[in-house]
Amino acid sequence: MTNEQSEAIRPKDFEEALDKLEAIVRELEEGELTLESSLARYEQGVRLARFCSGKLEEAEKRIEMLQTDEDGEPKRDRTGSLRQTPLELDE
Repeated sequence: MTNEQSEAIRPKDFEEALDKLEAIVRELEEGELTLESSLARYEQGVRLARFCSGKLEEAEKRIEMLQTDEDGEPKRDRTGSLRQTPLELDE
């Protein structure tokens, strides 16, 4: 695959990657592609799935950081219980 082809596949964000991945799955499920085309689309799908997985991991880490204090301990509410409500924007 050339750099140009690789650039055409590279998504700008999670949503675009997921849309492209879903389109590839539909194409593969239809069974109309040649073997070579199927393999190429499968490879693209794997790259997109990895991209999506990485973005989800990044989001999870950001959420974990927002839910912990500076010592890495889980934030607690006013009663001392673990936080179960959404974060306030001023925190």
